[in-house]
Amino acid sequence: MGSQTDVELAESVLRKLYDLGRRGFAITAPDVARSIDILKADGKVNLNTVFMDTVFVTSRNKNIGPKGVNQKAYVDAIRANDIVFGVGPAGTGKTFLAVAMALHALQEKAVKRLILTRPAVEAGERLGYLPGDLQEKVNPYLRPLYDAMSDMTDNERVEQMMARGVVEVAPLAFMRGRTLNDAFIILDEAQNATAEQMKMFLTRVGFGSKVVITGDVTQIDLPRHQRSGLVNAIDILDGIPGIAFHYFSDVDVVRHPVVKRIIQAYDRAEESAHSGE
Repeated sequence: MGSQTDVELAESVLRKLYDLGRRGFAITAPDVARSIDILKADGKVNLNTVFMDTVFVTSRNKNIGPKGVNQKAYVDAIRANDIVFGVGPAGTGKTFLAVAMALHALQEKAVKRLILTRPAVEAGERLGYLPGDLQEKVNPYLRPLYDAMSDMTDNERVEQMMARGVVEVAPLAFMRGRTLNDAFIILDEAQNATAEQMKMFLTRVGFGSKVVITGDVTQIDLPRHQRSGLVNAIDILDGIPGIAFHYFSDVDVVRHPVVKRIIQAYDRAEESAHSGE
């Protein structure tokens, strides 16, 4: 038999999951594990407000929504602000939830188009050196964004929206000189944008648009002499009305449990290396 605290936690989890089930929420094994973590951190959390928040319903009738308190706060921040920075490690749902929010906004006609972009760092933005036409050149860099969309709607629908210009997927360099009105714009892997590129991107935002910028400051692939545009933005834009910064940690990872352990192991190794310098 566990301690009194453990018994009370187990009872609270079971009661709140039972209430979720009565409301029609399909509970999975990962949901149980996440509920335990949530209530262990704060026993007063209402699981209904977290798990019952549906951001988007996929073409396969699957509900997409926050999987934890921090993801719920991230979703609410996107709803309430013009520009949101989602900063944290892989697997925390930063890009996935942003794409879901964008598809919902498109579905509700809150915006006229969806623009997905990210830096093509490995090619130094010089895509002409790669074989094939433009689409073939950029596909390897933008594949994660395609994958997120394909998880939520069928490929045929994605292709139709792209053919009509309703959805645009392009490298960050292609944003220069444009004004993006009535659009939901997602900049992914923003840690690999330079400070100049970040300024260029942010000044493209037009009327009626919403922007989500995601990145992981521990995974910067830029040359050492170039400062990350994401790090720079965190330093100079914090506190500006209409702009929100939302931070995730390894605790928020919702992928396979081993991913969380991998991130924690790397964090410990980096901390150890820095302390030995």
